[in-house]
Amino acid sequence: MVDPIKVYPSKPAKVYFYGTCLVDMFYPDAGIAGVELLEREGIEVLFPQNQTCCGQPAYTSGYHDEARSVAKAQLDLFPDDWPIVVPSGSCGGMMRKHYPALFKDTTDEVKAAGIAGRVWELTDFLLNVCHIKLEDLGEPTTVAMHTSCSARREMGVAEVGPKLLGQLKNVNLVEQIRPEECCGFGGTFAVRHPEISGAMVSEKVDTLVDTGAKEFVTTDCGCLMNIAGYAEKNQKPLEGQHILSFLWARTQGKGGQQS
Repeated sequence: MVDPIKVYPSKPAKVYFYGTCLVDMFYPDAGIAGVELLEREGIEVLFPQNQTCCGQPAYTSGYHDEARSVAKAQLDLFPDDWPIVVPSGSCGGMMRKHYPALFKDTTDEVKAAGIAGRVWELTDFLLNVCHIKLEDLGEPTTVAMHTSCSARREMGVAEVGPKLLGQLKNVNLVEQIRPEECCGFGGTFAVRHPEISGAMVSEKVDTLVDTGAKEFVTTDCGCLMNIAGYAEKNQKPLEGQHILSFLWARTQGKGGQQS
């Protein structure tokens, strides 16, 4: 069976942008960079102002009724049949993979399934729907990359970030050992199991530092907050950016536009 996530639509005239809580509260630059990249590709970006949480924290903690209540508020935000792009494999995975099960046998089942089928992780959308071509105008640099568990396993986009970075001629991408291992964030996992989470992020930071890179990029703000926060607190020589912010900064608002 063909994975529906890999059946890409034609490039649309418009998209809905679902910003996520962490982008809204902590990393607005990543959201703005995502919008700028889409607009440079000739796509009109629609941003529903009433969007809130996707419901994932409650859902992964086992509170499905509460998660359904939060998620229900998102279902009427995307009335037209445009793709919904999400700058997070975590929130994208919740909406794409779990909304149908969350709303099964409810009056919103059909609506939720329709929403789920239009959700795309944003870097995947840029690469495989927009066929973006990037012109690197930055100075030579070396970076490592961390792909979140949800982006890797639920949205299936582990190869997308490296392909985008590979278009940047002055960027040397170095690979950490065990790149598939979790950073320990896991949403509420880090709160419920702080000792385990702390050990996981400590190891993740060490593997990134061992690459020799002073900077890493990631597709998810939760991982970014966890890894960069631990590195700063423990005075490790490592800084982080969301990959969208990194791509936009490297291309300085210029670059190829695909028709």
